[in-house]
Amino acid sequence: MLSERRLEVLRAIVQDYVGTEEPVGSKALTERHQLGVSPATIRNDMAALEDEGFIAQPHTSAGRIPTDKGYRLFVDRLAGVKPLSSPERRAIQNFLDGAVDLDDVVGRTVRLLAQLTRQVAVVQYPSLTRSTVRHVELLALAPARLMLVLITDTGRVEQRLIDCQAPFGEMSLADLRARLNSRVVGRRFADVPQLVQDLPESFEQDDRGTVSTVLSVLLETLVEETEERLVIGGTANLTRFGHDFPLTIRPVLEALEEHVVLLKLLGEAKDSGMTVRIGHENAHEGLTSTSVVAVGYGSGDEAVAKLGVVGPTRMDYPGTMGAVRAVARYVGQILAES
Repeated sequence: MLSERRLEVLRAIVQDYVGTEEPVGSKALTERHQLGVSPATIRNDMAALEDEGFIAQPHTSAGRIPTDKGYRLFVDRLAGVKPLSSPERRAIQNFLDGAVDLDDVVGRTVRLLAQLTRQVAVVQYPSLTRSTVRHVELLALAPARLMLVLITDTGRVEQRLIDCQAPFGEMSLADLRARLNSRVVGRRFADVPQLVQDLPESFEQDDRGTVSTVLSVLLETLVEETEERLVIGGTANLTRFGHDFPLTIRPVLEALEEHVVLLKLLGEAKDSGMTVRIGHENAHEGLTSTSVVAVGYGSGDEAVAKLGVVGPTRMDYPGTMGAVRAVARYVGQILAES
């Protein structure tokens, strides 16, 4: 374990390097920070930090920069994330409050995150498997053709067309709609099959075939392996950090194009907790020069999806973590109130 003084030296090196983009020397630390020790002691502390792999000397520079291990310790020992200012919080709320539907919420969230953090923002759509049913609508398009509309608690809408074996009357349709909603509204998707399995038997013999068809389509919608969707924004922000990536930025851009990779990264975030993966902690080769900050969002304590940012390891971790957490909280509130 590092002594508290050496941890303070490491914190100062991280803060200076993130702020100046220049390797940090002992003289600069002495001038910029009140560390309460002599320059010789700081040099000894820096030598010890280098021996333990927390900082490194790039090329022939006299200064030092944090390693992945150094950033990891810095993040793990953070006293707290940087709170957003009142104007920033109001701006987030006003921007997200104007959203008209789920697509708009996700689109606004990704733009907002990219602007606040000046990194690449990634927002996952709420997962169907973690949702509950808000409403099931049945509409007659023709005597023997219906449309089923499933609305989830997160505002996601799924539509399916149903061709019936025989015409289905308006009264029967209204009856099915009412009975269906009375059983499934507010219930988790996984519970729905058991809740509706005996529903056809409560209808007249002539209507049971159509009711069974409707239920079959509903259950297929609930369990359908739909591709998880996510939205990326702010990729152009990476061009500001070209010198932070070894050789070229191309591997990072190629990794960002692979949504499967990003979904895996987001999936490693705990349900509602913050996850920070630094440098080589990211298994994908193209992202070993980046850090990923991600958190779950949703109504209540349970996350229905994840959001986060991808940027260089030379990142303002307290500020980025504060922004990601704040945006996730506001998006969760919007979903809960919508």
